[in-house]
Amino acid sequence: MPKRNKNGEWLQQTVFVGPGLLAFAIIVLVPFLLGFYYSFTEWNGLDLDKAKWIGMDNLHRIFTDDDKFWRSFWFTIRFTAITVVLANVLAFLLALSLSRPLKSRNALRTIFFLPNVIGGILLGYIWQFIFTKGFKTIGELTGWPTFELPWLGTPQTGFWGLVIVFVWQTAGYMMVIYIAAMVGVPKDLTEAAVIDGAGYWQTVRKVTIPLIMPAVTVCLFLTTSNAFKMFDLNLSLTKGGPGTSTQSLAYNVYAEALVNNRYGLGTAKAMIFFILVSVIAITQVWLTKRKEVEA
Repeated sequence: MPKRNKNGEWLQQTVFVGPGLLAFAIIVLVPFLLGFYYSFTEWNGLDLDKAKWIGMDNLHRIFTDDDKFWRSFWFTIRFTAITVVLANVLAFLLALSLSRPLKSRNALRTIFFLPNVIGGILLGYIWQFIFTKGFKTIGELTGWPTFELPWLGTPQTGFWGLVIVFVWQTAGYMMVIYIAAMVGVPKDLTEAAVIDGAGYWQTVRKVTIPLIMPAVTVCLFLTTSNAFKMFDLNLSLTKGGPGTSTQSLAYNVYAEALVNNRYGLGTAKAMIFFILVSVIAITQVWLTKRKEVEA
């Protein structure tokens, strides 16, 4: 009997887990391993027979003679640092406001979440029209210098244009996560803090934030990984321009592989990209997990 039960369990696991595991292997694992192999080759991405093994030459070229990659790297670091802070602060403040008993809070939650539903490419083209046509019209009517800036025409304004759109798209989704966490904060703890004389912001800082740290961990992880992987907004808004001044790491990998037809070099950059994002994300989760407390 024990042996039959064990065989039955293995059969159940094979039937229910097997198809998903097979799909994961075909779609994710096999391409990842092939990408790791091709990062050590010189390949144009078309003919598999012409993938020439060159060892560490791609990595040597990236670290010694690829200024565009490192400009994209520092652009992405700066973009991620700013957008993670702005998106989470804005999402947290929205969650605080919309956790109160307001009559219109459900409608406002929907409005703020809506940008996350729109695809990144479409959203980029919408904001491209806003920056180039809408802001220009407002600037002509009002004379305000902010709206008269060439928002996608210089490296500085192009950077902040990407920041504005990314934060606008991301904050609503993070807001929903923060609201779900705030709803779970025991009311007796906040009431006890008020009875002890704590003000609103003291209660938020000393009670609410420590108790929603699991949500903070999730939101920081999502915004960090999404900011590093930002590609669709980069493609539709600025195409990395002017020149390559607003080119993200993801866009640099795309341009190297699909525009320049250097798939070997592109996959080598993608592997460096993967390791970089993994290290930063794991470090962030480890640091914020240490600050979590139990109610």
